[in-house]
Amino acid sequence: MSALKTRLAPVAARLERVIEPLFTSKRTDAPLIEPYIGYSTADTIVARGRVLGSIRRKSPRADQSWFTNLRQMISLFLTDEVADVTVRSGEHSAVSDEEGYFTLILPRADVSPGWADVKVEEPVEVHLPVLVSHPKAEYGVISDIDDTMMETGAYSLWRNLWTSMTGNALTRHVFPDAVKLMQVLHRDLNPIFYVSSSPWNLHQFLEDIFERNGLVRGPKFLRDLGISETKLITGTHGDHKGSAVDRILAANPDLGFVLIGDTGQHDAEVYLHAVERHPGRIVRVILRALGPGADAKDMDFARKIERMGIPVHVGADYSRVIAALEEGSVLP
Repeated sequence: MSALKTRLAPVAARLERVIEPLFTSKRTDAPLIEPYIGYSTADTIVARGRVLGSIRRKSPRADQSWFTNLRQMISLFLTDEVADVTVRSGEHSAVSDEEGYFTLILPRADVSPGWADVKVEEPVEVHLPVLVSHPKAEYGVISDIDDTMMETGAYSLWRNLWTSMTGNALTRHVFPDAVKLMQVLHRDLNPIFYVSSSPWNLHQFLEDIFERNGLVRGPKFLRDLGISETKLITGTHGDHKGSAVDRILAANPDLGFVLIGDTGQHDAEVYLHAVERHPGRIVRVILRALGPGADAKDMDFARKIERMGIPVHVGADYSRVIAALEEGSVLP
């Protein structure tokens, strides 16, 4: 962590403790668990979640004011994390960390491909959803979310903040062609994974948006933006996305992958480095060009990927890719 972040971390932590009670509800007698979507490896089931003292959510209305949306969004970020809680599923257990996160590793055994639930008995009974990859999958898909699946304006900081903080799950705009693209790629068989710099606090918010708009469901690899006395938002967008791609490929060693992103957050560069780290594993790259479009650097990275023998599509929408995939004239 940089010297500036080191100095700011304790100040931000104290400020969070003052503001948090204004937006969060009172802690319950027993800890609660917020489920996150887990995934599988060749031998294990990876179930994930977060232990919280309280969970506060309200059902949004499409016509509610931007100020109400803002207040509800802020409440999602001011979580009441509970550390050092043992989460138990049968004979297997994990302990929540400083920010309440936990990961349960269980044997895959004879769990059928598709969606499965891991039952947690302690500290409270809850089911954690897990996607178990199918052995007959043709390939996997890793996609960004912001400006790739739904409009955010991530290429502009202020537009991104305004869109993210003043909308709700009913007003956020998902690109119809993104829904179609994921359905064509998924084929009810191929696993879909989502990687985003959005914080874990938005996991359920994103789940609601995906379900409402018919986006193919899949495990999400989001980012820890937690604040503590010693930590203040570590890592970069590229670091987070790159490490998530590495983890997904390691979990599915027999699959090639399609990488989908946009030109607003330099995904072309991130994906180029992924191609370099994992020769032979990436079969296609698809990039949405929004706002000002792809700049010279993005196009240079895209051309470098192409020179490595990997098809790259850069365009304002996915219509050409969808048509080609439906005709069966391009890989995968």
